[in-house]
Amino acid sequence: MHFDDQLLRYFGTTDLDSLPATTIEAGIDRMRVDLGLEEERGRRFALWSLLYLLGAAPDLDVAFEDEADREAARNFMDLTDQA
Repeated sequence: MHFDDQLLRYFGTTDLDSLPATTIEAGIDRMRVDLGLEEERGRRFALWSLLYLLGAAPDLDVAFEDEADREAARNFMDLTDQA
């Protein structure tokens, strides 16, 4: 999953600053639905990561059954907080 591709898929643009809040909310809602339906671990992590960057990610224990996935998500959060 490429970052720009996901932005285009859910928001129709890579420039989120140009969108009204309602469009962003609708894209986030679609992402949450897809996250709930996604079974492939890598795709699920990518969706969760983008939701995290948008401030809309579900809690780790809700998003990931596997402890290794939760730990990877914690590492991602730490890395993005350092940036």
